[in-house]
Amino acid sequence: MSTIKDVAKEAGVSIATVSRVVNKSPKASKSAVESVTNAMKKLGYRPNEAARALVSQKSNIIGVVVSDVSDPFFGLLIKTVDKIAYQHGKHTLIGNGYHQAEQERDAIELLIKNRCDALIVHAKALTDEELIHYAKEVKGMVLINRFIEQIADRCISLDNYQGAYIATEHLIKNGHKNIACIASNHLIEDADARKSGYLAALKDHDIILSEDYIAAATPDAEGGIEAMNNLLEKDINITAVLAYNDYMAAGALSVAQEKGIQVPKQLSIVGFDNGLIARYLYPRLTTVNYPIELMAEKAAILALKRANNETVETQQLNFSPTIVLRDSACKANN
Repeated sequence: MSTIKDVAKEAGVSIATVSRVVNKSPKASKSAVESVTNAMKKLGYRPNEAARALVSQKSNIIGVVVSDVSDPFFGLLIKTVDKIAYQHGKHTLIGNGYHQAEQERDAIELLIKNRCDALIVHAKALTDEELIHYAKEVKGMVLINRFIEQIADRCISLDNYQGAYIATEHLIKNGHKNIACIASNHLIEDADARKSGYLAALKDHDIILSEDYIAAATPDAEGGIEAMNNLLEKDINITAVLAYNDYMAAGALSVAQEKGIQVPKQLSIVGFDNGLIARYLYPRLTTVNYPIELMAEKAAILALKRANNETVETQQLNFSPTIVLRDSACKANN
């Protein structure tokens, strides 16, 4: 394996000159850049990125912490951040937190140790205090899908409460009163906010339902199946269902179809997120739009600007949800 000394000898320059070229120093002359670059290609020399980072305090890496990279929602988030990273000549390093405080902490620590220029964090288990501490340590850190008042200028978030509220209200305005809620059993603020939005909409329209109308399970298709089966086993009348996300809605839809319940004629179903799956279910899923691509793009750009000490213009950081009308919900048959 070639060393920096070999490159210097091949290029006919000093080791210091090779170092300046490798670290893109403006002091390196055009002829030096050309000769060193040619020597590195000839010898197959690759600069030590860790050493470069120590010298320049930059690694050309954007770090991203998500719950689970296998979840399509987070896959889209990462893809968007990676697009912005590529546009800025950087690479993306990913950590999984799995909604567990210890794993979220480990992921953030690993990315910090790798001297990421910018850091986009989706963390639900860590406390506000710990995230504020990290934000003070890493000037290019931005939170996504989390709002903390003390670092509000670094938080890109969605109003989950309002999303569930408008979805429930949409069903109410279409004549539904017996509206069930398929909730997530994860102990995170998103789950609480969406359940609270559902309950608030019922209350504001003078609809009183028992706790039997709420079933919680894991926020995936299997959880949707489990929760829907639990609801149908109860002796209650249900004309509509609001699901925590599109995958739980897909699970609920599959149960309805297996049991011969016509959607939306006999049962309306509304999801949340407006993921790719919502467009290809049958019937196509009415859902709440979660603009994760736009939010991820904003987060990546904001993180890079902060990391580079650039002026950050006043911009939209808190996004409002909207409902996407498709075919899985209609007027109630009274």
